Amino acid sequence: VMRELKRLDKVAYIRFASVYRSFADIESFESALKELK
Repeated sequence: VMRELKRLDKVAYIRFASVYRSFADIESFESALKELK
């Protein structure tokens, strides 16, 4: 699911990942954002 979201809609990917991965801190969130670049 995440791979397809990443390809289709980056905002949806981050929203889904924030719940699925249960980011514990801002650094984890920033790391996910960097993956999109």
